[in-house]
Amino acid sequence: MMRPSKLYELLIDHASSDAKVTEFSLGLVWSVCKTQQLGLAMSPSTPTRTLSWPGTLVGKTLRELAKWIIEWEPYAATVGMAAINCSLNRFELPAGITLLSTSDKANLAVFEHFLPRLKNQKVVVIGRYPGIETYNNELNLTILERQVQGSDLPDPAAEYILPEADWVFITASSITNKTFPRLAELAKNAKTVLMGPTLPWMPHWHEYHIDYLAGLEIVDPVTLYQTAAEGGGVRIFENGARYRIVELSPSNCMNWLKTRIAQDYAEKARLTDEMERWYGSGKSSRFPQFNELHDTTARLSRMDTSFKTLWDAHHGSLT
Repeated sequence: MMRPSKLYELLIDHASSDAKVTEFSLGLVWSVCKTQQLGLAMSPSTPTRTLSWPGTLVGKTLRELAKWIIEWEPYAATVGMAAINCSLNRFELPAGITLLSTSDKANLAVFEHFLPRLKNQKVVVIGRYPGIETYNNELNLTILERQVQGSDLPDPAAEYILPEADWVFITASSITNKTFPRLAELAKNAKTVLMGPTLPWMPHWHEYHIDYLAGLEIVDPVTLYQTAAEGGGVRIFENGARYRIVELSPSNCMNWLKTRIAQDYAEKARLTDEMERWYGSGKSSRFPQFNELHDTTARLSRMDTSFKTLWDAHHGSLT
């Protein structure tokens, strides 16, 4: 079993950008970090009046805020998660299927997509999605939720329910609240879908037994930011965002990793050349982008290892 901190090290590695935050909204449902891109994370459900840092986020770098993901205070962790997604969204999304949602089931598009495969299966959904109860008569459905409603089961039931499930849909907000590593471990024998606007588009999810990603594809960042800032919940899927499904087959994962490795290798070469020119010109002060070069090198190493693991497993299974 992988130690939980490994996931958060990966997330911070992939969010090592010195882009400065231009706007940040702690919305009613979604928090949004803005640079040239947007990044969303689900906001905590419990309001508070005593945060110490409001008024200080704009102007900080994504690198600084991404490290907040390891905090246990839920609002700080949410800021970190939104910053990570903002940083990751500078990369092109992996190949997948874009879901064109209908107005009456916009936020349920992922379940509609998988519905034919869920018949006669034990289906567990972690996190209550508005309207999910409409599938009660069609599916053998169990919902795990921290704030229990109706026939929902509470968090601790995961230890008993997930190992017996055929399909498990895990809300990506479990990454923010630190429950994801254990949930993924419990669900490793099921078909697993990691989903929601909080999902970070990072090419390592196969290491956590995830079979499908269902994350956000941003099509109108201006409208999306306004909708989230004005308290939008499910309406973001009618105003600037839609779901994208990515199957994490070995070949798809390797192609995604190859693309990201090539991008980061080019970035490392550029930064290395700039560093050589910096010191070659006689400057004795530290290279201004040293941290960026260091983080790019570390990220490349992690992705190389992930690719090699996939390659060995896939090609070993073919012999």
